[in-house]
Amino acid sequence: MLRPLYDWTLKQAARPNAEKVLAAISFAESSFFPIPPDVMLAPMALAKPEKAYRLAFICTVASVLGGLFGYAIGYYLADIGLKILGLFGYSGNLNSFHAIIQEWGAWAILIKGLTPIPFKLVTIASGMGQLNLAIFFICCVITRGARFYLTAFLLKRFGPQARELIEKRINLVAIVGVAVIVLGIVAVKFMH
Repeated sequence: MLRPLYDWTLKQAARPNAEKVLAAISFAESSFFPIPPDVMLAPMALAKPEKAYRLAFICTVASVLGGLFGYAIGYYLADIGLKILGLFGYSGNLNSFHAIIQEWGAWAILIKGLTPIPFKLVTIASGMGQLNLAIFFICCVITRGARFYLTAFLLKRFGPQARELIEKRINLVAIVGVAVIVLGIVAVKFMH
C-alpha cells in the first residue's frame, strides 16, 4: 500500500505545482497521510538548492497547521482519531504515548516530533490527552521547524550524499537527535 503512495509523492516533486503539493502532503502527514513530506522535500531541495529553506518553511507551516488539525481530531473526534491510528497500526501505541505525555508533556512532543515516529500519532494523541493547546502549538513549531530546516540544510550543504544519509540512516540521525535532547533535559534537571 505504501510503495505506490511513495512513488506518487516522488513524481509530484517534479511537477510545476510541487510547492502546493508539498504543503498539502506536509499538512496531511500530520494528521492522516502515511508518507512524510521529506520524501518530496529531498528531490525538490536537491533540484533547486537555492529554494531549500523556502521549502522547509512551507513544510513547517503546513505541518504545524496539519498538527492542529490532528489535535482537533483527537480532541473533538476521538473515535475517528482511533480509527486513523488503527488504520496505520498505531492504536496499540496510544496508551503508552498518553502516559508519556502525562509524565513529560511538552518534552514528549519535542522528542517525538524529531523521530521517525509518525507525527499523526503525536498530534491525535495530544488532542485526546487534552495537552495544553498553546504548549502543543509551540512544540510543533519548534520540532517540525527543526526537522525540516535540518533536512534542508543537509541537502543544500551536502547534496545527494545527504539524501542517501537521510533515506538510509534516518533512524540513526533521529536517535542521535533524541539523545542530544535527552542529555539536555538531564543536564537541566541536575542543574536544579
